[in-house]
Amino acid sequence: MCSAPIRVFETPISYQKRAGLVKLRSPSTNDNKSQAMSNPQHFRRLENMYAASPINAFFKPTLVVEEGFATIDMTVEENFFHAAGAVHGAVYFKLLDDAAWFAVNSLEPEYFMLTTSFTTYLTRPISQGKMKAVGEMVHMNRTQFIAEAVVFDEDEEEIGRANGIFVRSTMKLDDALGYRP
Repeated sequence: MCSAPIRVFETPISYQKRAGLVKLRSPSTNDNKSQAMSNPQHFRRLENMYAASPINAFFKPTLVVEEGFATIDMTVEENFFHAAGAVHGAVYFKLLDDAAWFAVNSLEPEYFMLTTSFTTYLTRPISQGKMKAVGEMVHMNRTQFIAEAVVFDEDEEEIGRANGIFVRSTMKLDDALGYRP
């Protein structure tokens, strides 16, 4: 029998900050992120790439990218529902993965990132209103980036969370659909 305590997957303070519950810290206070320089043109190109992705014509999300962070807003529609009348988990996954992925790719200006592992927790159903996913890059080394994301309803209640591992691909961002000024 394992005697180690169970670690609860706590909400990082930065998510509370993004939800407007507390003041947002400066990305430069995190050693992992301080090595990257803020690049607003790269962030706008990532947002344009997201808007150009064919799947987003269906979901109609909006994306804002900052250094080490990404926020995605989307309105809930009935065509996102499963048979029990709430948003399907695939929609949660998409928002969480996208928010985490763009938080990571905000710090990689040359290559398209790949999700290699992604764990999703659906904590509460939603059937109306808006969904807001906030992603944050929390750790990086030479080959891997780790990001976390939380999705909130319009009352800023957490409805899902995730964490994932991302790596650089060999594809240049300049070759990606929509990556332009």
